[in-house]
Amino acid sequence: MTISSSLNAGVAGLAANASRLSTISDNIANSNTFGYKRAETSFHSLVISNGTGQYSAGGVRVTSQRLIDQPGSLLTTDNSTDLAVRGRGFLPVTTEAALNLDGQDIPFRLTTTGSFRTDSQGYLKSETGMVLLGWPAAADGSVPTNPRDTSDGLEPIQINVNQFAGEPTTRMNLGVNLPATETEVGASGDPLELSVEYFDNLGTSQNVLVTYTPVVPGSGAASNQWNMELRDSAGANVVIGEYILTFDDSRASGGTLLSVTQPTGGAGDPYVPATGSFSVDVAGGPLEISIGGLNEGTGITQLSDSFAPTQITKDGSPVGNMISVDVDPNGFVQATFDIGITRTVYQIPLVDLPNPNGLIALDNQTYRPSNESGSFFLWDASDGPTGDIVGFALEESSTDVAGELTQLIQTQRAYSSNAKVIQTVDEMLQETTNIKR
Repeated sequence: MTISSSLNAGVAGLAANASRLSTISDNIANSNTFGYKRAETSFHSLVISNGTGQYSAGGVRVTSQRLIDQPGSLLTTDNSTDLAVRGRGFLPVTTEAALNLDGQDIPFRLTTTGSFRTDSQGYLKSETGMVLLGWPAAADGSVPTNPRDTSDGLEPIQINVNQFAGEPTTRMNLGVNLPATETEVGASGDPLELSVEYFDNLGTSQNVLVTYTPVVPGSGAASNQWNMELRDSAGANVVIGEYILTFDDSRASGGTLLSVTQPTGGAGDPYVPATGSFSVDVAGGPLEISIGGLNEGTGITQLSDSFAPTQITKDGSPVGNMISVDVDPNGFVQATFDIGITRTVYQIPLVDLPNPNGLIALDNQTYRPSNESGSFFLWDASDGPTGDIVGFALEESSTDVAGELTQLIQTQRAYSSNAKVIQTVDEMLQETTNIKR
C-alpha cells in the first residue's frame, strides 16, 4: 500500500538524518583535535517501483566515510619532535603495548601528525601512547637497505639522551711558513717542531709531531730544502711519514713548493700533486694530510725568516653529550651533540597507499591498512608521490566548523520534515479508520 511506503520512507529519513547528525556532532566535537579527519554522510535513494500507476516510496539509505586524504592546516609549535606530514603520506607508529612484544610482530598503525617526546626509556611517544617507528641507522649514520613493502624492518625509535659521541680525525691541513734563512750557508740547522692535535677512534686527544729539519749547504746558494718527519703520539712516537720538501726560489713562484719526494724506504704514502696531500697511518687508521699543491702557496711555504703556522685545520671532534633531537624534511632523525656534530640515528619513512580513504579508522587519529586501502609502500620522505615531514608543527583538524553548523541546520530541517511526513501519514490513516464509522 502506497501510504504505508510513505510511512516507511519517513522513518528511513529520520534514521538517515540522525546518522548525519552523528557525523556532524563528531566533527564539531573534534574541531580542535590535532590530526582529526572529518567524517561525511551521504544519502542514496532506494527505488521500489518505476513506471505508471501507483508509486511506492522506497525511502533513503545512508553511507558514511571518513575523508582521510583531506589535509588540515599546519600549526607551528616549540617542540622539535612535533611532526606533521605536508602532502601525501603517513607516519608509521605502533602502540605502547607493542614495546613489550619481544620478537613478535608489532601492530602497524598510521597517522599524519603527532606530538612525540621521549619517555623514561627514551622512546619517542605521544601522549596517547603512540610510538614512532623508523629504520635504525648504522654507527656511521648510514641507513641500511630495508624492504619497502612490509613493516618488518621498522623499529620503535629509542633515543639515548645520555649518549656520547665523537668523530675521529681523518683529514688534516698543514699551512706552515718555514724560514728561508735557515737553508742558507752558516745557518744553525736546528730542527723546528710543530705538534698538531687529532682525535682517535675513541675520541681521545692525540698528536702528530711534525719535525722540519733544514738542509744547510756547506757553501754556495741556499738549498731551499727541508726534511719533514711525522710521528704519532698514539703509537709511541713511531715515525709515520718522511718527506723531502724543496721550495722554488724563482721570481714568479718564490717560496712555493717545487717538489715533494720521499727518501728510499721512507714511511708514509707518496705525495699526490693533484690533491696536494699524502696519507699516513696513525694508530687508528689512515690520516690524509694536505700541505698544498706545487707552485700554489696555499699550504706549506718558505719565506723570510719566521716559522709560523698559517692555517692548520682538521676534522673530527672529542666526545660530546647529546643536547637535542630533530627530524629533517627527508625523515632523518638527527641527534645533535654539544661539540657541534650531528649524527643520523634513524630514518622515518612515509607510508603511501592507493586509497587512503579505505583505511580503517582507529582511536587517537590512527589508521590501519585494509583491503579497500590497497597495499602500502614505504617511501623516503619527499620522494615519489609523498610529501615531506615538518618538525615543530602539528596538523590541525580538517573540520570546518562553519560548514558543519550549516549542515546542522539543514539536517535539523530535514529531520523535522520527515517527522512531518510521519505525522501526515498518521492523520491519513486515522481518516481511513474513520470511514467505517
